[in-house]
Amino acid sequence: MSHAYDYYATKSALEWQLEIGVDEAICDIPINRYEEQAIKPKLKITATSNITSVKTVPNIFPVKEAAKDLAGILAAKCNNLSELRDAMGLFDLCALKKGARNLVFSDGPDKACVMVIAEAPTREEDIEGKPFVGTEGILIDKMFQAIGLSRNTIKRDEAIHIAKVMPWRPPQSRDPNAEEIAMMLPFLKRHVELVNPDFVVLMGNVACSAVLNKVGINRFRGQWADGFGKPALPMLHPRALIREPIRKRDAWDDLLTLKSRILS
Repeated sequence: MSHAYDYYATKSALEWQLEIGVDEAICDIPINRYEEQAIKPKLKITATSNITSVKTVPNIFPVKEAAKDLAGILAAKCNNLSELRDAMGLFDLCALKKGARNLVFSDGPDKACVMVIAEAPTREEDIEGKPFVGTEGILIDKMFQAIGLSRNTIKRDEAIHIAKVMPWRPPQSRDPNAEEIAMMLPFLKRHVELVNPDFVVLMGNVACSAVLNKVGINRFRGQWADGFGKPALPMLHPRALIREPIRKRDAWDDLLTLKSRILS
């Protein structure tokens, strides 16, 4: 009986740690980061990255305040989504990268009628390296399939392309802060330019904060705005719909608004 009790107690303790975000192994002895020698970040350029001609990178790399400028330089050099993903993977100035398992870039065809922009990755998304998986993924697929759109089609007029404001999962799945969002925003802008959708859907406050510079999704959801030069529709995040199923009525109204705009 004692062995059974120890097993269930241990299992329960581990599950509790996972729920609060403790999902990484750490050293037995704490590391004093202030005593570590500052190391200049290295740009690991590959043959496919298309950024080997950026001559100003070494001069601005050590300056934290120049992180957004560097992101803009790298993003502008990218001519397709593959190059953009490479450039984001090489970008080492965002601290969130160090604690994430995978870069969560996008899902769906490179060219799509609708581009969906959501927040930072969840734990499940971080593990799989793909946006909207698990319960949230099932729900969002059903939502867009209900108006004839899918991330699993090659037909542009019926396709959605899903991207994230932040490609790396913040600790304990917290929201990314304003500095982190600003640092990565040039990559997101370039992402929209390369996909070139007819419409952008902003899911949740983090996406609205990044693209529209405002929060309070309950006040302006379903109201068209301009996002990176595209018609943008704020919508509730699937997580909010799972937490409050009654809000699915609002989401359905917004989906019909999107469908009507697509058909007009």
